[in-house]
Amino acid sequence: MISYKEKYNEYLTGFDSLLEDFCHGLNCKPEKLAKSLKYSLKSGGKRLRPVLMFAVGELLGVERKKLSNFALALELIHTYSLIHDDLPEMDNGDYRRGRLTNHKVFGTGNAVLAGDGLLNTAYSLLFGECFKGNDYVSAAKFICDCAGINGMIAGQSADLEHENDECVDESVLNFIYENKTAKLLVAAVVVPSILCGGKYYAELKTFGSVLGNLFQLTDDILDVEGTFEQLGKSTGKDKAEGKYTGVRLYGLDGSKVRADVLADKCTGILEKFDGDISFLKDLVQFVRQRIF
Repeated sequence: MISYKEKYNEYLTGFDSLLEDFCHGLNCKPEKLAKSLKYSLKSGGKRLRPVLMFAVGELLGVERKKLSNFALALELIHTYSLIHDDLPEMDNGDYRRGRLTNHKVFGTGNAVLAGDGLLNTAYSLLFGECFKGNDYVSAAKFICDCAGINGMIAGQSADLEHENDECVDESVLNFIYENKTAKLLVAAVVVPSILCGGKYYAELKTFGSVLGNLFQLTDDILDVEGTFEQLGKSTGKDKAEGKYTGVRLYGLDGSKVRADVLADKCTGILEKFDGDISFLKDLVQFVRQRIF
């Protein structure tokens, strides 16, 4: 029987092959722009969103080739968000995935343009899919909505607005978690559903939301007790910058208990599905433990 790690690597290898072909075709000018795009796209990472999309697609019987450009677009959007998130005016990150952040290598102005370029290229990929039929239009729009002003961007804005608030309000924290992190994971699991007529649509939407909240909560935990080697980025920044985090609201031990509850909730949702859910159940534990 194939192990979780082997299956993850199968999905990861498949996506990395697509990304390599995509990067090979990135011959835009000036050369510095092309280099900055490829620098962040090829910096490694878990590729959690494409892996999730491929795994759910396999569960629902959606051919991977139907998902390829959606997976690419989603990873481009995620990468652009990381480039912008690391900017001095945002989280001012020096390292991402164990390497210097884009603006540290190419300058702030070029990093902004690299992020803008990835977002626009993602939308071009999604527009290209729309010629294939109404389900593809719906899937493309769903990703755009998850990434936009009612999704990830709203979460990022709230994250900035509430830096250094004296008290942490749970409703605000939930808004940040849901939009900043969860929405792109929701997109990853819902797109395959849209492309096969909406099978398990509501269940997958809830699953993606809970998984996204779990992911962000474990990220908050690891900022306190993780290491640079484990995360590929500096730790202790949340407290230093007065970030709105689960640890501030629930405490470290309370956050761990809550993370366990969220993981159990994810597993409970998956058990309503027909088919082999073993990989997705293991992936939930992978996110809970965050041992990459």
